[in-house]
Amino acid sequence: MLERATKIRLAIFDVDGVMTDGRLYLSDSGEETKAFDTKDGHGMKMLNASGVEIAIITGRTSRCVELRAENLGISLLYQGASDKLAVYGQLLESLGLEPEQTAYMGDDLVDLPVLTRCGLAFAVPDAPDIVREHAHYVTRRQGGRGAVREACEFLMRMQGTYERQLAAYL
Repeated sequence: MLERATKIRLAIFDVDGVMTDGRLYLSDSGEETKAFDTKDGHGMKMLNASGVEIAIITGRTSRCVELRAENLGISLLYQGASDKLAVYGQLLESLGLEPEQTAYMGDDLVDLPVLTRCGLAFAVPDAPDIVREHAHYVTRRQGGRGAVREACEFLMRMQGTYERQLAAYL
């Protein structure tokens, strides 16, 4: 795990079931809303400040995801990605990275094409068995409830940057 984690230069996250608990809230007018964990967001900011780029690839399209990405300073946002592997390939090419330099966190079958190709695959505990079987690390925390923070802190600890990020608060 240490060898895999030290190579990571880009961490990619799915949204529904990873950055959120997977539930979709629809208003009477059809507007979609989601609940995000603030601690997950802070973990993403810390990981980025430690030198790891952050990206989001999601199959759905939602204004609230766009706003969340803006709030976190994430410019690598890909929504409506029906073929996540194709988007992943384009992302690698545009950043000049190899698969082993990427981590991906997913929770469902649509994430398997990227999970099975990236350098370090994360899954949440309520992901289907087949997804968890292909993950290198399954978080203890659920999606939308600290799973992203756990993955970010894991990467920072493995890369030796966690203590430096904490120094600003101690």
